[in-house]
Amino acid sequence: MDAAGAYRHCEQVVRSQARNFSYGIRLLPPPKRRALSAVYAFARRIDDIGDDNDAPPDARLAALAAERDRLADPGAHPDDPVLVALADAARRMPIPLEAFGELIDGCEADVRGASYDTFDDLLWYCRCVAGSIGRLSLGVFGTGDPRVARTRADALGVALQLTNILRDVREDRLGGRVYLPAKDLARFGCTLDQDASGRFTDPPEQLAALVRFQAERAGEWYATGLRLLPMLDRRSAACTGTMAGIYRRLLRRITADPAAALAGRMSLPAWEKAAVAATALTGIRR
Repeated sequence: MDAAGAYRHCEQVVRSQARNFSYGIRLLPPPKRRALSAVYAFARRIDDIGDDNDAPPDARLAALAAERDRLADPGAHPDDPVLVALADAARRMPIPLEAFGELIDGCEADVRGASYDTFDDLLWYCRCVAGSIGRLSLGVFGTGDPRVARTRADALGVALQLTNILRDVREDRLGGRVYLPAKDLARFGCTLDQDASGRFTDPPEQLAALVRFQAERAGEWYATGLRLLPMLDRRSAACTGTMAGIYRRLLRRITADPAAALAGRMSLPAWEKAAVAATALTGIRR
């Protein structure tokens, strides 16, 4: 497959599967949009392997290991459109493909059923599965000070992942996963036990306090991560600002109504996501 066809495939993956990511990526100029689509498509492949609960853990771990091996030389797989696009993008831009190894590490932890005792433990996971994507994206965006920008991109990835965790507490618990640190659960007197209908049995006020504590922590990571935006060109900043803006609005809704967040998966309507994108594009000046 040629690079043009490979990129078209990756962009279709973004359009069909990236519910929040696509609102930002469409703001990029074509070369960066194509490259970031390739990054997303490979990241999505890794996530899908890790989340495939119909496959036994050993099979998922083997599949992740196989993708790690293929990533070592993406250009050696001419029949794989995602790797063809990723190899072409990495030739054109300083995309740190090794960061995908951290994403795979995080997905392997999911497959093995890892839990996290302290926030520092959870921070390792967030940096693997989301900070890595921030650093990969930065390779597409470009910046004049890569060292500082990488730190801020990593922080923004952590903020986004913490928001994801709060959004998906119930869904993850039903799937046998608990990401909130055990020490934080103990601090607020929560177990995240559920009854037969999937409702949490902890006292609602304690659950609400736990959620708001975690949301405040996420807000601190946003404060650091959003300092990345002035370091990017206008359209890259708009792309990043859109994704961050969508998740920050979601975090505010979770904070305002923890009970609703714990009862089901919160999301923003399409019109509101589009409004965030429009604001990001028009509100950032150079």
